[in-house]
Amino acid sequence: MSFNNLDNLYRQVIMDHYKNPRNKGSLEDGSLTVDMNNPTCGDRIHLTMKVEGGKVTDAKFEGEGCSISMASASMMTQAVIGQDTGTALKLSEIFSEMVQGKDFDDEDLDLGDIEALQGVSKFPARIKCATLAWKALEKGIKEHH
Repeated sequence: MSFNNLDNLYRQVIMDHYKNPRNKGSLEDGSLTVDMNNPTCGDRIHLTMKVEGGKVTDAKFEGEGCSISMASASMMTQAVIGQDTGTALKLSEIFSEMVQGKDFDDEDLDLGDIEALQGVSKFPARIKCATLAWKALEKGIKEHH
């Protein structure tokens, strides 16, 4: 597949998550709550998660922002639900390295749709947009421990 075709495919995946976000909403019942924002461009996220027995059993988000930040939040919730907290943090670390254009080791993990955000590395101003939901995830897991 040529670079342009791959780029278009990734763009379609991002827009699909933006227009049809997965796990949008809020969890009740003693779930972890993290609110974060990116003042540079006005993105904000309200992340709620359930962590039971060391596993992320559910995650939902609400917020507003650019297509990249909202798509990333949708992809993040999909990627971490059902994962143990260590794996969720590892995914976050890989994602951060990927969007910064660094080499990353994903041999043990299926990145799924989040790979579509790899191109963000070409737009340094958008890295904070892409990582906002992941920073909220990290904060929530660390506060839980």
